[in-house]
Amino acid sequence: MVEENIVENDGELPLEGVGQKLRRSRTEQGMSIEQVAQETRIAQRHLEMIEQGNFSGLPARTYAFGFTKTYARMLGLDERALAEQLRGELSGFEDERPRYTPGFEPGDPAKVPPRAVVWIATVAAVLFLAGVYVFYARFFAPGADPAPLVAESDTRADAPFETVAAVDSAAPAAAEASTTQAPDQVVFTALEEGVWVSFYEASGRRLEQKLMSEGERFVVPAEARDPRVWTGRPDAFAITVGGEPIAKLADEEVTVRDVPITAQALRARDERQSTAISAADETASLAAAQATG
Repeated sequence: MVEENIVENDGELPLEGVGQKLRRSRTEQGMSIEQVAQETRIAQRHLEMIEQGNFSGLPARTYAFGFTKTYARMLGLDERALAEQLRGELSGFEDERPRYTPGFEPGDPAKVPPRAVVWIATVAAVLFLAGVYVFYARFFAPGADPAPLVAESDTRADAPFETVAAVDSAAPAAAEASTTQAPDQVVFTALEEGVWVSFYEASGRRLEQKLMSEGERFVVPAEARDPRVWTGRPDAFAITVGGEPIAKLADEEVTVRDVPITAQALRARDERQSTAISAADETASLAAAQATG
């Protein structure tokens, strides 16, 4: 006679994960994952990992939050609520990750490494520490090396992205860059950590797409044809043209897409905004004068 194990169900359904919510919303809206990849410009394999809850397969934890919020925003879901749920899921994943248990037992002579190996490892560690000391002493001790005969130039000026010191305000960064930037060089500087942005040409050719770190800059290539920008945080970018600060694309969290970012387009946009502000101030002053009169 075969014994049957009966498992009682308490009637509660398992909680729906972030990836399951996104997949369900997508299917309810009749969208394929290929369409989502095209709309969000996120690789399809990354979207599949998110829907499967395989966030550890993404390049980094920051990508998990950035991609999830972009996906949720496109579907019209509450991106902040999903990000908070994802934080809990990733925290639970870290707690459940098996801890490493070393197989070495100090009391077992058979497992003690040979003395020669110990000496080699010790010498290697000493040499490594000496190299680290020399490196930091050279770069952080003023006057340790003779001054260069020729001023050093920024060899990374042509690199589209570079990490600089944290940006406290856009003005000092713009003032410093004005001495080295070309008259029409456009630079975007992230003012917050983990800001998603996509730079591309009007033809669709991608220039760069990533989550930018605070203080990281993107220099729009001079040869780019009609460059555009797409981001949900235009308020988190300081913009300079030829080293001169330009008004932000927006002062609040709002999705902007296909916005031209050539030097001419940004200057014209800045001029229109300045004119509108001046006209508003003039109207307010006139109304105040009439009220007091």
